[in-house]
Amino acid sequence: MEIGVYSFGDAAPDPETGWAVGPSERMRRLVEEIELADRVGLDVFGVGEHHRPDFAVSAPAVILGAAAARTRDIRLTSAVTVLSSDDLFRVFQSFATVDLLSAGRAEIIVGRGSFIESFPLFGYALDDYDALFAEKLELLLALREHERVTWSGRHRPPLEDQGVYPRPLQRRMPIWIAVGGTPQSVARAGMLGVPLAIAIIGGAPARFAPLAGLYREVAGEAGHDVAALGVSVNSIGFVGDTSERAADDFYEGYARVMTQLGRERGWSAMTRGQYDQLRGAHGALVVGDPEEVAAKILMEHELFGNTRFLLQTDVGAMPHDKVMRSIELLGTRVAPIVREEVARRAATPRASSSPA
Repeated sequence: MEIGVYSFGDAAPDPETGWAVGPSERMRRLVEEIELADRVGLDVFGVGEHHRPDFAVSAPAVILGAAAARTRDIRLTSAVTVLSSDDLFRVFQSFATVDLLSAGRAEIIVGRGSFIESFPLFGYALDDYDALFAEKLELLLALREHERVTWSGRHRPPLEDQGVYPRPLQRRMPIWIAVGGTPQSVARAGMLGVPLAIAIIGGAPARFAPLAGLYREVAGEAGHDVAALGVSVNSIGFVGDTSERAADDFYEGYARVMTQLGRERGWSAMTRGQYDQLRGAHGALVVGDPEEVAAKILMEHELFGNTRFLLQTDVGAMPHDKVMRSIELLGTRVAPIVREEVARRAATPRASSSPA
């Protein structure tokens, strides 16, 4: 199973000092985090986009391009690209460029987005939220498969034998669909045979497990090789040297972010009791010492049969040194435990539940 990290470049005030890191410094630190993830043997680093003052990254491909020149092995992906409100040709060209710079390590994770700021910013109607995504995804997949495209749709002028350059180094640059829990989006990924990323930011992971089953069922019915399709679980969390230290270090920034989102979306303020419940054995947060985090990742693997796990560890502008330590522990302590156990499970046949 691939293990990695994703980030939105949170730029909220430091939970310990109250001081906000400027966007230039935040981007520099983010590239350092990607470099470290590569050095400690993690498989993937994802950078997402937001168009708000509390996040530094609105153009993930630019950050990934910088990281491509300073890393060797790690795969570089968006997490996510808000395709509904973006120019899909520039998306393809930007990530093809990252792919060339990185010698074939680029990926795109597309989604409809959990915030709406990008729609008025780029002149799109929020009423077309899903229709834009569906149409642009269809064309993005066509651009990946064919150097020249003839196409027509509702939301842009038609194309007649149009070439799009540069071409990526990979013959089929991976394009994933990210979902937050909408069955229709999951079914769309299965119908298209596109890898699926499930974001679990609240609630019990077990609630999301049926989505993986739906995805595989629809993919199989559509004629795709289900065994070849990737499923990623993307969770929020933090790895510390001890369980208590990890829980305490992560709480302030996480609670601040969730409380702010609560003001915007009608949730109650985050309390320590709620937080501790979320980081329990069956909760959404993956916070603890290396052994606890590995156990949580393996629990989710048992539920989802996922091929990838990504951890968002810098929520609420965690201090840079602690983010770096979390990434180091994820790569050097957690990943070996998880990989060894997943390999052992794959080599051990499941006991039959049928009578002898």
